[in-house]
Amino acid sequence: MQLLFTVVLMITSALMILLVLLHKGRGGGLSDMFGGGVSSSLGGSSVAERNLDRLTVGIGVIWFATVIALGLIMAYQG
Repeated sequence: MQLLFTVVLMITSALMILLVLLHKGRGGGLSDMFGGGVSSSLGGSSVAERNLDRLTVGIGVIWFATVIALGLIMAYQG
């Protein structure tokens, strides 16, 4: 069981890094360094940006639950 949660934690950690880096920059961040400033003139939050937000929050909740579950397993393993 511990191996399963460890694998899920590694996958969700990698996904969180990727999803956070995909977000549109609000200025002066990492996305501006790679040409994100050009696309910032496209306007407000689009459907893709909202879906990216939802996906990031969903993966974040799974990541958090996995960390808690793995911590409980490690604590009660004795």
